[in-house]
Amino acid sequence: MQISEFQDLMEELYGAADRERGIPATMAWLCEELGELAQSVRKGTPEDQRHELGDVLAWLASLANQLDISLDDAAQRYVTDPP
Repeated sequence: MQISEFQDLMEELYGAADRERGIPATMAWLCEELGELAQSVRKGTPEDQRHELGDVLAWLASLANQLDISLDDAAQRYVTDPP
């Protein structure tokens, strides 16, 4: 699955609820999921880590959708002008 397809899927599945929740709450959820990912990296199994990576990606896509930013466009920076 391409990043844009995943971002579109998150919009289809959760877009209305995500916009109702709003950006501040979405940021809070994203941060919580990052914490869960950090814990799974330290103590979890590869299956746990894959699950948490998926959650982080989903919340990141939600945030990008609410900001009306394409993750493909955001990632392009690393192609054209890597830090």
